[in-house]
Order: sequence, then structure tokens, then C-alpha cells
Amino acid sequence: MLEPRETLPSLADLRAETCARIDAMFETLLPVPDRPQARLWLAIRHATIGGGKRLRPLLVLLSGRLFGVAEEAALRAGLAVEAIHAHSLIHDDLPCMDDDDLRRGRPTVHRAFDEATALLAGDSLLALAFGVLADPETHPDAAIRSELVCSLSRAAGAAGMAGGQMIDIGTPGLTLDLAGVTQLQQLKTGALLAWSIEAGAILGRASETNRRRLALYAQCLGLIFQIADDLLDCEGEEAKAGKRVGKDEAAGKQTFVSLLGANGARHKARELLDEAVAHLAPFGADAALLAEVAEFALSRDH
Repeated sequence: MLEPRETLPSLADLRAETCARIDAMFETLLPVPDRPQARLWLAIRHATIGGGKRLRPLLVLLSGRLFGVAEEAALRAGLAVEAIHAHSLIHDDLPCMDDDDLRRGRPTVHRAFDEATALLAGDSLLALAFGVLADPETHPDAAIRSELVCSLSRAAGAAGMAGGQMIDIGTPGLTLDLAGVTQLQQLKTGALLAWSIEAGAILGRASETNRRRLALYAQCLGLIFQIADDLLDCEGEEAKAGKRVGKDEAAGKQTFVSLLGANGARHKARELLDEAVAHLAPFGADAALLAEVAEFALSRDH
């Protein structure tokens, strides 16, 4: 394992700080107006403020640090991808998708409010994300802002997250093998995680070689994260997870656990962890916290 530089905070401290700063930014961007649409703003705040691991903003911050990116710029990009992530969770939880009642230990948005408000809240967060990235406060160079917007649109759309969700909700009679499940999760879960790491490289004008190294790390991380999620769904406790567990098996979905077994899935995740760390090796100690993120993704219990 790479040794972190002494000047950097621990991963736990940085995660806590990132959570607090992203919450504060959402608070600033989402004041509740004294107007008839106030209910929509309350629903958006319900979905974004408090709770969540803020892993995506953390990844933007850590990848940006490799290339000297200003923290404010990285956090703004992190907030944008967190807004997309929250948008996806709102829509995933709807009755027409996964039909979940609990998210981050709280009622899902359509349960706390109603389905129509939940749809509008998700749509609003999608718009917010691109507005934040396009703002000159994120980066003074319009070309950098444009690349951030274009790359996130790909990661969030039919070629990325939304396409993965389409595979996940399924075609009647479709049975996925390991390659199919891997492709599904690289899109549904991995696309936004990969963008989070790419964003730091875009902001820092990283070389193509370094961007490729980070992309390979991101590919491993996304799969580690999903394997851990599959294990939680199979073995986790709802109180800790903050959401319903056991739903994949109940729905008859193919997952890494259903295809490899729990022990096989853990072994696969460990292999991916070793591979992820190897991709970071050229960055030396500066990438130690990114390596720790991969370990955290595997060992998390919620």
C-alpha cells in the first residue's frame, strides 16, 4: 500500500470535511423560496443535504490534488456529479423503477412528498449539475468547462448511467452472464465514479498517459464498489445500509454474488483492489488516499 504524505489529512477526516462542505454548498444553492414552488425546493433539499458518503466529490478532490487543482474548482465539479447522483437515486427509487421506500435511512423522495414532485426534483438536479459546471466560477477556461459538461453528459446519459439502468430494469427473459453484469455495472455505477476521477484530470490538464492510468483505476474502483453493494444486498442489515436489502435476489437479478457466490465475489474484489493500486503506482505517495478509497469501497458496511 502506498504511504500517504504527512501533510494530508486521514481519509476519514477528508471524507467528513468533504461531506460538510458539499452540504454547505447545497445549502447555499438551494434556498427555499417564498413562492408556490417551495415544495419542489424542499424535495430537492431532502434528496441532497445530509446523508450519503459523498464518494464522488471526494474522488474529484483527490484526483485534482494530483495535478494541483484548486479545491474550490474540484468541489464545484464534485457538487455537480453529486447532483447527478442524487437525481439518479430519486428516479431509481420510483415505483416505475426499483420502488423503494427508504434511502439513506430516510423516506425516499416520492414517499416523503409524491411521485410528481420526485420527478421534478430529479429533473431539477440534472439541470443544476450542468449549470454549476458551465459557470465560470468552476474554471476560468471555457474549454475546460465545456469538456466537463460534455464528458458528464456522456457519463450520465444513454451511453453511461441511464443505459446501465435500462439494462438493469431488464428485457423479459434476458439472463446476464458475468461479462454482461460487468458491462451493466460499468455503466450504471461505474460511469459516474469514473467521471469523478476524470474530472480532476480535466481540471488539472493532465497528460493522456496519466488520464489513462486514472481511467483504469476508476474501472477497477467501480466494480469493487458494486461488488461491495451486491454483498451488502445479500448479507447486510437494513438499519446499517439505510435502504432495503435482499431486493436483488427477490427480483431474480443476476449480480456478482449470484454468479460467483459471496466468497468468489470477495476474491474478485480483492483482485480488483490489487489492480487498482497498481494503476496508481506511477503517482507515488500522492495517490495514497485514492488507494485507500478503493479499500474503503470494499470494506464498507453501508
